[in-house]
Amino acid sequence: MSSLAHKTFLITGVSSGLGRAFARAALDAGHKVVGTVRREDDADAFAALSPERAHPLVLDVTDFAAIPGAVTATERDVGPIDVLVNNAGYGHEGVLEESSLDDLQRQFAANVFGPVALIKAVLPGMRARRRGHIVNVTSMGGFVTMPGISFYCGSKFALEGISEALGKEVRPFGIHVTALAPGQFRTDWAGRSMDRTPRSLPDYDSVMDPVRAARQAKSGHQPGDPAKAAQALLALIDAAEPPAHLFLGEDALALVDAKIQALRAEITSWASVSRDTGFPT
Repeated sequence: MSSLAHKTFLITGVSSGLGRAFARAALDAGHKVVGTVRREDDADAFAALSPERAHPLVLDVTDFAAIPGAVTATERDVGPIDVLVNNAGYGHEGVLEESSLDDLQRQFAANVFGPVALIKAVLPGMRARRRGHIVNVTSMGGFVTMPGISFYCGSKFALEGISEALGKEVRPFGIHVTALAPGQFRTDWAGRSMDRTPRSLPDYDSVMDPVRAARQAKSGHQPGDPAKAAQALLALIDAAEPPAHLFLGEDALALVDAKIQALRAEITSWASVSRDTGFPT
């Protein structure tokens, strides 16, 4: 059992994928887990994982008005929330020109605004207790980009930035904030959970068709093991000084390293232009 027995986790999106793996690992380690689901059938299945310590919460994270009351009721009925894991979200696939502003709003509602609403709901209690840990599940797509998922990358870049700045705001209160950025893990993210915009502009065929085909072919065969991601989450929570960012997976590390090298080369190449923008000294 983890050294963090008796912690209470609030994990969003526990019906499948990484959220279910995170919840199972926390329950196996002796913690209490409040897990959000959107359907009563999923609530019953989650409660069955541990009748005494698995507490389902039927909540859509895009129902912002319902979040404060849900958190208040949870802390009253289950206990103070020690760890918030903002996991719920989805991927939107589509080139920007073919995708609508409604697509963008839905993507940010689930991947950014919902997590922020939950953070705002748990922070008063964490701040009063002078302890807590907020883990925002972002993506390697919150640091590197790929064509065809511009809205998704934008939402994850936003959550990465919010996480890092928030961590600096709440650190004096003993609250840690970590952006947990997985690479490709064997979940339904690229399968049934993916929202795909229909193709309409032939000019993008050479860019989009291979990307979409490769992503669909890889679904179910991704290299990342959700159970091992869950153990990484527990190690993160157990750390005395957890990182502000943690990438998961060899693919994530390789792509992030390549991005850093390319960014450094680009900055160096354009450094003279960057510097030549001030008043003469």
